Amino acid sequence: MLLVMKTKKIFVPILALIWSLTLQTSSWAEAQKSSEIYQIPVKTIDGEPTTLRAYQGQVMLIVNTASGCGYTPQYKGLESLYTRYKSKGLVVLGFPSNDFFSQEPGTNAQIKYFCKSTYQVDFPLFDKASVKGDGIQPLFRYLQENSEDHSAVSWNFNKYLVGRDGKILHHWKSGTAPESDELVKAVEEALLVPTPNSEVKAMPVSPSKTTDKKSKI
Repeated sequence: MLLVMKTKKIFVPILALIWSLTLQTSSWAEAQKSSEIYQIPVKTIDGEPTTLRAYQGQVMLIVNTASGCGYTPQYKGLESLYTRYKSKGLVVLGFPSNDFFSQEPGTNAQIKYFCKSTYQVDFPLFDKASVKGDGIQPLFRYLQENSEDHSAVSWNFNKYLVGRDGKILHHWKSGTAPESDELVKAVEEALLVPTPNSEVKAMPVSPSKTTDKKSKI
């Protein structure tokens, strides 16, 4: 009996240590996976090579856009959302693509001019590139493979919400408007999460009254 008790005293702390190390290893691997999004090469709307590292620690809403789509007026809602929450840590990132019915045929310069002149877009825009098929750009391949639904981009103005830690929180299809209750609530909740490895608390976000707009697309 004494031997059994001594054995328990030895093995219980060892098992606890093993369990703790397992959890730490799992958390480290998860953190490493989340950080991958900041290393993926992209290009700005002006053609300059870059990554999303400048937005690490912020909440990102990544959107594939087009200038000649029925959902193009969502630019207005996206800019409004960005203006409202950018001081709290939100950044909207627009990625033009010509994948759906050739609704983005223009050059980067033409796209940039259209967005600025028509919708006063001030959030960052990036190089026009494919968001589906064999030529899909690496960022959207990553978003597709690591979002909960693993579904492909269905049309222009799909939206991916990425938390401050780089984890993909939501994927909405085109019909979910930027000002919808569902999307705004998710943004506000993401902004409340403190920046990783920081003691600074997230700035409080006031609740919003919005109108939910959805579609099957």
